[in-house]
Amino acid sequence: MNSHYSVAVIGGGQAGLSMSRLLRQRGVDHVVFERDRVGHEWRTRRWDSFCLVTPNWQCNLPGYAYQGDDPDGFMVGADVVDFLEKYAASFDPPLLEGVEVTRLRRTRAGVFALDTSAGRTTADQVVIATGPYHAPAVPRIAERLPAELVQVHSSQYRNSGQLPPGAVLVVGTGQSGCQIAEDLHLDGRQVHLAVGSAPRAARRYRGRDTLAWLDEMGHYARGIDEFGDADEVRLRANHYMTGRDGGRDIDLRAFARDGMRLYGHLRAISATRLDFAGDLAQSLDNADAVAEGIKDAIDRYIDSAGIVAPAEARYVPVWRPDSSPSVLDLAASGISAVVWATGFHRDHRWIEVPIFDGRGYPTHERGVTGCPGLYFLGLPWQWTWGSGRFAGVAQDAAYLSSRILDARRQRFTDEVSWLAGTPTETYPQVEWWAAA
Repeated sequence: MNSHYSVAVIGGGQAGLSMSRLLRQRGVDHVVFERDRVGHEWRTRRWDSFCLVTPNWQCNLPGYAYQGDDPDGFMVGADVVDFLEKYAASFDPPLLEGVEVTRLRRTRAGVFALDTSAGRTTADQVVIATGPYHAPAVPRIAERLPAELVQVHSSQYRNSGQLPPGAVLVVGTGQSGCQIAEDLHLDGRQVHLAVGSAPRAARRYRGRDTLAWLDEMGHYARGIDEFGDADEVRLRANHYMTGRDGGRDIDLRAFARDGMRLYGHLRAISATRLDFAGDLAQSLDNADAVAEGIKDAIDRYIDSAGIVAPAEARYVPVWRPDSSPSVLDLAASGISAVVWATGFHRDHRWIEVPIFDGRGYPTHERGVTGCPGLYFLGLPWQWTWGSGRFAGVAQDAAYLSSRILDARRQRFTDEVSWLAGTPTETYPQVEWWAAA
């Protein structure tokens, strides 16, 4: 590890590697710190049947796109790891695997000091590409469950056989919760599912993948500045669907029709008694309304563009709750395990730079923070829907790489001006440049 770099990139996932590819292309000396190894999150925090929800054709990183023979398919976890490893091998980034950055601060000299598990270094500019999913979020209410009950977070779930025999309670119906509930259901387990407010979308409509229609409609090119409620947009749950077995809808009503037990959101726990809110019907109706609203937009686009596309009947609910169950007794229901599909917390405690709002979210404009030389890359809705995905991170990386180059040019100009009349010993910021 060098004592100083022009740019330090923290995180060696798709975001960090994308930035490295562009910096190398533009001749900028830099380093990429990866706490574990390339593809670690995809290796260790996904269940066995996991696959992407976005189609393979959306996997398009700088200088490297999906090269398989199934662009409309959905890569499984091992394929995603292979994709990232081959991407890294394609340009040989200056990658330090197994090196964790434990502290980041800005010095009075205007450079960034990084404490790492391999020692200390400095950098003129820093790109934080660690994503938003750092620490599993398990609500404190989980502490009230009986000690003998097995509890796992969605990031720890692998397959049904990992859990003891018996029924399973899944809490949360974002993409992970719905897909894990389906995985358990298909394996013959009795599943109890606490349903949240996440919306859903149809996998296909009128002859194409819904995401293909939305891409053609320009939906994924919309910047966050086009929304009046940008903060709320960034916090919205993703629409649930799946790429499993070639891709299909996730219909919680169909699960219930086939024996899964659905409840409203979990409200309280007392001994072995769980209390749920009475909002199940409303949550299901709202999720369906979002899915049908997307279809409405696709219909309007097809009509306005004069596209010939097959007609398709609209969704008809296959099950409705007669009443929303409000109580579940763990012992009587035979529940032996709980899967908490309740998301993640951000953990930026190692960043000692005042750039966060009251909720701990980094304040930025397209990834550019208020601290000169400090950037974020790979955040959900950093600029577009695809910012936190394979689909849009390349665009964000290109934008930030241009800003990094602009800052380097400005720094060079300022330093030359200072050097013209100021000895370097009184201007320590430029000693590295003078030595070069």
